Amino acid sequence: MSKPTFKAARTLALAAFALATAALGPAASADEQKQYFPLATFRVGAYASSGIPVWAGTIDYLRYINDVEGGINGVKLFWDECETEWEVEKGVECYERVKAGKDGSPVPIFLPHGDPISKALTEKSVADKIPLVTTGYGRTEAIDGRVFPYSFTVLFSFWSEASSAINYIAEREGGKDKLKGLKIATVYHDSPYGKETQTPLALLAKTYGFEDIQIPVPHPGNDQSAQWAKIRQLKPDWVFLRGWGVMTPVAIKTAAKTGFPVDHIIGGIWSGSEEDVRPAGAVGKGYLAITPFPAGTDFEILKKLKADIVDKGLSDLKDPKSFGSVYYNSGVIEAIIAVEAIRTAQAKFGHRPITGEEAQWGLEHLKLDDARLKEIGAEGLVQPLELSIKDHEGGGAGKVIQWDGQAWTIVSDGWVKSDRELLLPLIYERAAAYAAEKGITPRVEASTN
Repeated sequence: MSKPTFKAARTLALAAFALATAALGPAASADEQKQYFPLATFRVGAYASSGIPVWAGTIDYLRYINDVEGGINGVKLFWDECETEWEVEKGVECYERVKAGKDGSPVPIFLPHGDPISKALTEKSVADKIPLVTTGYGRTEAIDGRVFPYSFTVLFSFWSEASSAINYIAEREGGKDKLKGLKIATVYHDSPYGKETQTPLALLAKTYGFEDIQIPVPHPGNDQSAQWAKIRQLKPDWVFLRGWGVMTPVAIKTAAKTGFPVDHIIGGIWSGSEEDVRPAGAVGKGYLAITPFPAGTDFEILKKLKADIVDKGLSDLKDPKSFGSVYYNSGVIEAIIAVEAIRTAQAKFGHRPITGEEAQWGLEHLKLDDARLKEIGAEGLVQPLELSIKDHEGGGAGKVIQWDGQAWTIVSDGWVKSDRELLLPLIYERAAAYAAEKGITPRVEASTN
């Protein structure tokens, strides 16, 4: 092999320098303040099709904060990934690997991205003083921060999901008084995740007088002929579908075969993405879902991401059609919540890297009202939120979206709120029972002021 020319060698050296400096992010310097933000991703495995757009949304927003806004009050974010394959053991391993921080920066927030993983980390996060932020999943009773100081079921718990779905059905039927006498069947993934809405649905059925029918589907849900034959026999007015992965498109296709109208099926949070309906084909047209992650590209922050990240070739997204999808937007929303919690903490503790304990304070004082959401371009994308020590959910509402055969459209009139006043006393009872079982002395609200 011949020796490279001086020009070629110089080109290679410049390329190597560019590659090395790119890893530090734009305008990185030795004395620059940096905040570590580890990502427990699942880009491979059974649920990779869901995880890939989620992490693209998260990383694109973090990159936007660095490149366009110069970081959070000048503190640049940096991250690395640890692959979990959505498995509990690997998720816990990732947490243990990153919890000590990196390059002198502590970990302010950990995103478990898996309901079972989040539950496995509940006690560890308290010991390590690292907040777990679970958006649209996680332990429902962790809404009570007096008992669960480092678990944040932000946005939309599974109980709120169930209640909002029932409230949307009431809207469609002409009012809550019209729920009386209806049959509402829940087809659910036969797991703790799938069973999570049984208690609130029983309470809502008792309160409003509808018949609550529960039909389990064994994992992974490839064959649902028996379940939908039962639905054909029972003739429910509505079906609430709480699936995950392949279960959702199989449910839609099997429902169509049995003649159940797809526009009377409402999917839960994890049965309401493009990845859930595209495999169902033409029969998925009209299918509904309730979600805290509305799809679309017309939100101001999505327009900014398109111009400043995607169009400049800086996006983590490999499939352009996933831009503005439910899962991509969920990653953006999750990143917004994390960034704003760190920003809130900085207002009290200083413009520097934030610890987990300080981020906990930031989360418990997080307020995203209409004015702030408009300022960051997230109006309509993120519901108004206000967290406190007693309320780690802060929202409790979702939007109903409908599949038109090509894309999701929002069909609800704004955010459909849940009956939090009805549900919270029971949630607090469950949290108190957990505290008694574990020997936990609940905090008092004044302790975080």
